[in-house]
Amino acid sequence: MSIAKVMSTRVVSVHMDDSLQSLRELFAATGFHHLVVVHDNKLQGIISDRDLLKSISPFVDTLSERKLDRATLDRKAHQIMTREVITLNPSDSVYSAIELFNTHKISCIPIIDTNRHPVGMVSWRDVMKFMQSRVEAKR
Repeated sequence: MSIAKVMSTRVVSVHMDDSLQSLRELFAATGFHHLVVVHDNKLQGIISDRDLLKSISPFVDTLSERKLDRATLDRKAHQIMTREVITLNPSDSVYSAIELFNTHKISCIPIIDTNRHPVGMVSWRDVMKFMQSRVEAKR
């Protein structure tokens, strides 16, 4: 079965020069755990909510916050993104996704078309739901 049947077509993208403050707001507003970074609508990188947490000062929004802590929110997406993104095409199989999840210890894979435009995302949870439905269908 192709990954297109399993993937989510809701993809939230940001631009290379978007601030970490705007990414923080997007993560909070969408509940997503990954954002794709695009330039000219082509995939350039990916940022997880964990990448963001590691990149901003833990003192932001606390009584101990200093000017330097707040300045970490001014950094740009391209400064923290993962540039070598593992991707799949919509026609790739679910089993290809499973292999990538297991081999690379990642939790999300952007799905791109032949022009590197993001068209979907698949998480390990999506794959697990798919596998569960297959098992239940055989019962």
